[in-house]
Amino acid sequence: MHRSVPAATVRSMSAVTSGMVCSHHHLYSALARGMPAPPQQPTKFLEILEQVWWRLDVALDEEMIRWSAMLGAMEALQCGTTAIVDHHESPSCIEGSLSIIADACAEVGVRTNLAYGVTDRHGPQGAARGLAENERFLRAGGRGMVGVHAAFTCSDDTLAGAAALAADLGVGVHIHVAEGPDDADAGQRLQALARDDWWLVHCVYLDRELPGTIAHNPRSNMNNSVGYARPAARPNRVVLGTDGIGADMLEEARLAYVRLREDDVLASPDTVWGWLDNGYSLFPEAREDRVTWNYDHADSAWHVAFTPGVRALQVVADGEVLLRDGQPTRVAAAEVQAKAAEQAQRLFARL
Repeated sequence: MHRSVPAATVRSMSAVTSGMVCSHHHLYSALARGMPAPPQQPTKFLEILEQVWWRLDVALDEEMIRWSAMLGAMEALQCGTTAIVDHHESPSCIEGSLSIIADACAEVGVRTNLAYGVTDRHGPQGAARGLAENERFLRAGGRGMVGVHAAFTCSDDTLAGAAALAADLGVGVHIHVAEGPDDADAGQRLQALARDDWWLVHCVYLDRELPGTIAHNPRSNMNNSVGYARPAARPNRVVLGTDGIGADMLEEARLAYVRLREDDVLASPDTVWGWLDNGYSLFPEAREDRVTWNYDHADSAWHVAFTPGVRALQVVADGEVLLRDGQPTRVAAAEVQAKAAEQAQRLFARL
């Protein structure tokens, strides 16, 4: 019998699992690899945002958004990931951006839950346009949440507006929370707004309990040197994301376990396997997807935690083979890579 990921109390021997879920992604970052060095060397988290990501996101246009999403979705599928919770920002190209991402990922065969990250960094008009894009996409039948970049880049009115829109639409808010010290007061500002269906990303500096699901991104937190969120110590449901560094969830789970083990020598890989499993709360149908791996213990947390090089050979969703011999079937990998490379060069020229 095919077993969903994870099988925490079962020690089976199978090369087949359910599809993986990346519970927090930034698909637009697929074009960032090889980008020019920032004008100044960042020395702290806020400077990383200012010198790298906030310069990149404002340079995005429709074609860049499309091909970054296509490349990110294709690479996700090649890693056995069939569903992505994405958080998008493109301040110069807001209207219609979520539909571009949804269509690109659907073309590859990857399910998505999308949100546009509202922010006041570009003034109240920019925040209003972001809220409008969330509303347009969701009212048109799009699958997603209302996105907010982070509390520290938003006024109280913007945060309240996002919360009200999400409540009206019957969805959660997908928001970065206390990722770095500059957002350390996020808990206090969100205390009266957060709900159980909210998606709280990072929570490294969160100083209180908030309702909602915590999306843990260990590789990104380490890369940005913001510290360890200690998600296992919180009462919230925890899911596992990548924060834009690909969508290889087995690799992210291995790193998440090592970081957890460094914090608690008694920790088990089953804990991280549970975080992967929690991702199905947004994509229950992904449990029925079938990923065949090149390793016959792919459904065992204890095996995968210590086995590098586990890769997807085949992916089947809704009866359709989406990946065969490690290659996508709906799109030509070489064409997607070439088109994305063209857009990356356009992006780099703008930077």
